[in-house]
Amino acid sequence: MTIDVKIEEAGFRPASRISLIGVSEILQIGARAAAMKREGRPVIILGADEPDFETPDHVKQAAWDAMQHGDTKYTALDGTPALKEAIRTKFQRENDLSFEAGEITVATGAKQILFNAMMATVDPGDEVIIPTPYWTSYSDIVQICEGKPVLVACDADSGFRLTAEKLEAAITPRTRWLLLNSPSNPSGAAYSADDYRPLLDVLLRHPHVWLMVDDMYEHIVYDDFRFVTPLQLEPRLRERTLTINGVSKAYAMTGWRIGYAGGPKALIKAMSVVQSQATSCPSSISQAAAVAALNGPQDFLAERTESFRRRRDLVVSGLNAIDGLDCRVPEGAFYTFSGCGGVLGRMMPGGRKITTDSEFCAYLLEEANVAVVPGSAFGLSPFFRISYASAEADLRQAIERIAAACRRLA
Repeated sequence: MTIDVKIEEAGFRPASRISLIGVSEILQIGARAAAMKREGRPVIILGADEPDFETPDHVKQAAWDAMQHGDTKYTALDGTPALKEAIRTKFQRENDLSFEAGEITVATGAKQILFNAMMATVDPGDEVIIPTPYWTSYSDIVQICEGKPVLVACDADSGFRLTAEKLEAAITPRTRWLLLNSPSNPSGAAYSADDYRPLLDVLLRHPHVWLMVDDMYEHIVYDDFRFVTPLQLEPRLRERTLTINGVSKAYAMTGWRIGYAGGPKALIKAMSVVQSQATSCPSSISQAAAVAALNGPQDFLAERTESFRRRRDLVVSGLNAIDGLDCRVPEGAFYTFSGCGGVLGRMMPGGRKITTDSEFCAYLLEEANVAVVPGSAFGLSPFFRISYASAEADLRQAIERIAAACRRLA
């Protein structure tokens, strides 16, 4: 029997759920910068989302010991008992939060935690409020789950933080989650207890809205800023709050891929159903390493944060000395989010006008050999993000190149 199938019908057809999701602009810039380096150009790439420190030696040793002891098999679906106990202890020790083992979940990175939670709770058309600037995966995950990202612009005047008035205005009967990230990627902005309080009061008035908080940069805060997570401030939200964290940033373990969260038992159980059909358990070796990270010495965290603070101050002061740029001092993380509205409308050598932050960043890459990321990639223009998780010598040279490139604008 012959089956007559048209070529176009037999070709690849992507699922509609990814139709609105493209290749990340961050990845595109990184790929272009890497290609330029291969061509021999002296490109400085300031787009890294990971610390430039090494994973601590005692963490590496724990992974080696686990392999030697034969801990190389499948583990419990969402975390070994040892790791869940380490996470419970961490939440109690550092955040004054008490969770049972059944209220803890472990996954292959915090991104999978986010995905599991959204997949387990978001129905088509459900809304998730996301303040911008935001980590781009937030909205993409919501869209893959057929939800609707509700992006709320938070400008530099508000410290890139959501206000109670904007939150109240964004809530509808279809709102499922509010997603907050503090300290923030990309802005470095962080919420103090006083910043959180009005938002939590709004949530108390809207019992159908759940709260998801991404605390991944918890240990990277500066000056006198005191980190706090919302559930510490408002226990009445306990049954509708998911507190997410991981070992990637604080312990320089991005490649180990371990994220975790604490939340209501029913939510954690639903998330485990999603994980069971996605990845099953995280790496057994990585889990052993994470136990060592959470239970082991913590003194090096302050030393690394101080190194980041010096680099932050170098970049902020350097950017603010450049005509047309305006950089707020971030409270945490390892990013600056600088305004570049003052250079829009200026002419590049050759006579072409810069009209967007994307064009400005492309100009810096091509003319100054410095790769940064436009604010449009994070939902807010005209800004650009610099990751200062790089050597101080590279940061100094990058700032000098940016300043020289800006001086060449007419």
